[in-house]
Amino acid sequence: MLAETFWLVMTIACLVWYSTITVYVAVRGSFDIQKMLDELRRSQR
Repeated sequence: MLAETFWLVMTIACLVWYSTITVYVAVRGSFDIQKMLDELRRSQR
């Protein structure tokens, strides 16, 4: 029972960590893409 609880907690912790990193990268990436597109629009004028 103790080992099952340990692995359940470890699995949940890994999923939370992976989800957090994924969301962080997605948000930062969207800001970078928006900035890049703005710079491209400015350079075309």
